[in-house]
Amino acid sequence: MARVEKSIEVDRPVRTVYDQWTQFEEFPRFMEGVEAVHQLDERTLHWVAKIGGKREEWEAEIVQQMPDQQIAWRHTRGAVNRGVVTFTPVDDGRCRVTLALEYDPQGFVEKVGDVLGVVSRRVEGDLERFKRYVEERGVESGGWRGEIRPGEPHHDPMR
Repeated sequence: MARVEKSIEVDRPVRTVYDQWTQFEEFPRFMEGVEAVHQLDERTLHWVAKIGGKREEWEAEIVQQMPDQQIAWRHTRGAVNRGVVTFTPVDDGRCRVTLALEYDPQGFVEKVGDVLGVVSRRVEGDLERFKRYVEERGVESGGWRGEIRPGEPHHDPMR
């Protein structure tokens, strides 16, 4: 597994930044290569993205979510990845977002891209675009304040 970790400071309160991050279906607005994210229930996300020039789909499960602190996930089907995003207040109007991502590059193109630091630069760019997205909006477009803990049974409110 390869690993990338990047941080950025955002000129907005931690609650605003965290709430915006929970709007997963808006990720294509600032994440390069992400074509769609569909939230299937409170824990499950279906991703569609272009990776190494090819279209990939996968599902990810949120394994831990603590409002204004962190969101951790792992893949359950498709492209192998897992990670955590943490939100740390710097002061009342500013916070640090740290994204740590582990992934398994598949195929020649992805492995070469990994060696050349393509994923690292993409994550850095995604965080820069997220920062601009949040700061330019001024307010979050929504937020989910629920908590998910490791080992909790999966509850699907749609069923």
